[in-house]
Amino acid sequence: MPEYRRILLDGAVVETVRDGDDLVAGDGRRILAAEATHLPPVVPSKVIAVHLNHRSRVEEFQITLSDTPTYFHKPTSALNAHGGAVVRPEGCKWLNYEGEVAIVIGRTCRNIAPADAGAYIAGYTVANDFGLHDFRDTDAGSMLRVKGSDTLCPLGPGLVTDWDFHGKYIRTYVNGNLVQNGSTDEMKWNMHYLVADIARTITLHPGDVLLSGTPANSRPVVPGDVVDVEVEGLGRLTNLILSGPTPIRTDVGAQPTESEEVLSTALGGDWEFRGIRPPRKSR
Repeated sequence: MPEYRRILLDGAVVETVRDGDDLVAGDGRRILAAEATHLPPVVPSKVIAVHLNHRSRVEEFQITLSDTPTYFHKPTSALNAHGGAVVRPEGCKWLNYEGEVAIVIGRTCRNIAPADAGAYIAGYTVANDFGLHDFRDTDAGSMLRVKGSDTLCPLGPGLVTDWDFHGKYIRTYVNGNLVQNGSTDEMKWNMHYLVADIARTITLHPGDVLLSGTPANSRPVVPGDVVDVEVEGLGRLTNLILSGPTPIRTDVGAQPTESEEVLSTALGGDWEFRGIRPPRKSR
């Protein structure tokens, strides 16, 4: 399966093709993938994410999934890449990982049938749909700051074409420890359905990204943690959690909260039955 990566090479943005351990530019220059400075593999005009899709996540929250999916929007200013730092703002502490598969659009797409959606997909990449749940109360519905704050949308390392999304594992690791272990087969709505659903009213352009949902066990991470998301056939996305040096301003806007909604979402929906576990201290 071909894999394409965008990197910084000698100060320029370059499209490369993976060749084993190397990345090869169009002019023949080579660099070890492990030594490259990665960029998001695509440049989307929008990033759209489904709220809930994985059966294990629905069961974890002990809720009934609706008959049709619902979505939120992550601004493109939240984009990040393989090897990039995810910044938890000073004054916040409920930053959760969410390992996912990202769908990348390849052709302008509007009002198509699910059966035809595959022809409009360029490929797939790995995503980590980080959520800053400290703002969940104040951004209820929109999820703007929760999911759209700077650095909270890592994608990569590359765009893989000709990938069959059936029966693939999705695994997330924190400091090398397995914390999420799901499968694309537990998704209620598959990749083609999601594309066709959004494209009924929103035109999707080449490079646009749809995030397809996360398995159970999204939990908070702290500065110093290293988070890896691995999807079978798509590779491994790695990010370091850092603390933002500037505190959230207190002279404007709503402030971070720790309501039942915040805690139950950050800790998996059943915190009241097993006690509140404070987030670990920074490493």
